[in-house]
Amino acid sequence: MNIFDKVLKAVSPEKALKRQVARRKMEILNSGYSYHGASKTKKSLLGWISNGGSPKEDITDNLKTLRERSRDLYMGVPLATGALKTCRTNIVGSGLKLKAQIDYDILGISDEDAARWESNVEREFFLWSDTVNCDVERLNNFYELQQLAFLNWILSGDCFVLMPIIPRINEAYDLRIQLIESDRVSTPDRKKFGVTIEGGVEVAENGEITAYHIMQSHPLSMETLKREWVRVEAFGSKTGRRNVLHLMESERIGQKRGVPILAPVIESLKQLGRYTEAELMAAVVSGMYTVFIETKDSGTEAPLGSAIPEDEQVDIDDEDSYELGNGAMISLAEGETVKEANPGRPNTAFDGFVTSICRQIGSALELPYELLVKQFEASYSASRASLLEAWKMFRMRRTWLAADFCQPIYEEWLCEAVAKGRVDAPGFFDDPLIRKAYCGCEWNGPSQGQIDPLKEVTAASKRVQEGFSTRAKETAELTGGDFFKNVKQRIREENTMKEGGLIESGKAGS
Repeated sequence: MNIFDKVLKAVSPEKALKRQVARRKMEILNSGYSYHGASKTKKSLLGWISNGGSPKEDITDNLKTLRERSRDLYMGVPLATGALKTCRTNIVGSGLKLKAQIDYDILGISDEDAARWESNVEREFFLWSDTVNCDVERLNNFYELQQLAFLNWILSGDCFVLMPIIPRINEAYDLRIQLIESDRVSTPDRKKFGVTIEGGVEVAENGEITAYHIMQSHPLSMETLKREWVRVEAFGSKTGRRNVLHLMESERIGQKRGVPILAPVIESLKQLGRYTEAELMAAVVSGMYTVFIETKDSGTEAPLGSAIPEDEQVDIDDEDSYELGNGAMISLAEGETVKEANPGRPNTAFDGFVTSICRQIGSALELPYELLVKQFEASYSASRASLLEAWKMFRMRRTWLAADFCQPIYEEWLCEAVAKGRVDAPGFFDDPLIRKAYCGCEWNGPSQGQIDPLKEVTAASKRVQEGFSTRAKETAELTGGDFFKNVKQRIREENTMKEGGLIESGKAGS
């Protein structure tokens, strides 16, 4: 109420009341969102309490709780475990494989020379990537590190990667990969005055990420005695080299840390897990047949076949606890009776309710219900539509993984290979455009799979015939293989068949 309204209220309360009523009516007559989603007068929205915040307040300040709950769901709720592993298996699988594809037009070399260069680079990269020596910890090869990094990315919200140079005996390359769990990147207890650090990410005035602060030990470890941080620049000050790879999915402008993929459905998954456990326990109790014997004899002798063996009892120290068992007989004291309590399990409504919740969870995770629960009971068209919808998400995140993890690591490796003379790449360090041309490649992962292989192959053949696709692309998507390697292998097979007299020369390949 402004000053004029207060004066008017003192002089003429009736006019002041009419003025307030008129103002209220004008608020109700407001147009646009003020009468819909932003309405403050509708009864259906009066109880909606919402307070907005910046990405820091909404995301970064809540990440510790979100991570811990997300991991708890992964370890204890089968549906959450299955959702994350389904994403990992379809997006990464056994690992994204390198397929070098240099821009030979810019480099001024022939198609044949480019093919030989690509084959040589793929062999050299396989020499480095197919061994645990590429891992700082010497536990996983490059392809296993992919699935580990991706799983931590979606489970914890983000994952960090360092690329140190560590020479090792009898190794041709010195580049190593070190994965950092998201919890370790955090704001130091004592940070420098005037430095902006959000969730362990140091930011310049213009919003540019300048460095990451990594804790030497895990903050949740019971063995952590001293909390120390190391500041790692995001890019080298002299070379511009990427020192840290940050795997995350942004959902807000200005966001510096990632959100676990399960964050929107944490409550639904937890409640569903509790409900499932309760139903399971009720079914177990219902399946046990226990006889209670009431006696008027005050003697201390145990009745015939009484109770459960002591080594099988859980609450043996609790005198007030009666334990149920399969076919057990338990004695009661004089005057004690047992009233039958039938839990009525299994619950016939359980499956329908769980299915409904799973559909909502699947919608939030971009996983169709059929794929979320691994149950395909619909028609071919409906099942295929579900797979196609899921693969839109799988391909999107596979592209992100390739761009944010595989490609930067490959480019670092290629720099070392060229510098050591194991790969010949004239002009590689002279011109960024030439370097980009040499670094061109694709990362192929597991294929989508087919519900009806004959229909899928027929459609692929038609796309190739009409020029909508290529044999190399269709081979990668249908089987995850390499068309050119398949052709070479087929030639060897056909020649072997002819030499063995199993096919006629004129019918080879027919």
